[in-house]
Amino acid sequence: MPTELQNLKTKKLQLPLQSRRTPFREAGGLLLSLALVLSACSGKIDAEVKRDVLPIMGTWKLYSATLIEKGDTTITDYSKNRSFIKIINNSHFAFIQHDVKQGKDSTASFSSGAGTYELKDKTYTEHLEYCSDRQWEGHDFTFNITIKNDTLVQSGVEVVESAGINRLNIEKYVRVKESGTK
Repeated sequence: MPTELQNLKTKKLQLPLQSRRTPFREAGGLLLSLALVLSACSGKIDAEVKRDVLPIMGTWKLYSATLIEKGDTTITDYSKNRSFIKIINNSHFAFIQHDVKQGKDSTASFSSGAGTYELKDKTYTEHLEYCSDRQWEGHDFTFNITIKNDTLVQSGVEVVESAGINRLNIEKYVRVKESGTK
């Protein structure tokens, strides 16, 4: 009997490496392989993203808008009763505007919109796909832009025939600094 036990122990030690696999070892191996692949790719992905970053990308806070329509000029200071931000990523934009009194007085307002955009040199065209004022949906708005330091100025003619809109719009934005940066 001791010889048979010795033989079993010896055979157990001589089993091929593959037969000693456990589900945990296999999962660990897969995770390690996945981690290596992802780490190898992450540098490449980061490099591609950095190449596609445009100066217009980011979050912008509107501080002044000038509308010129039928000879009348209206200047709106967005630092007082309203707040308006525009967020632009590598393919889409979104804007949100609301009053600063949380709708509790006569300045109550809210509007928003979003869509895709194209940027060619200094020509920025928004394709408005979503808008709280539905008459504006499906329209394109082309602006000339300038970006200097943290300031974006866009100007262009807005036309929405169904709403009777045909005006020059000049908007001045300041880039919103990222949280946690100094």
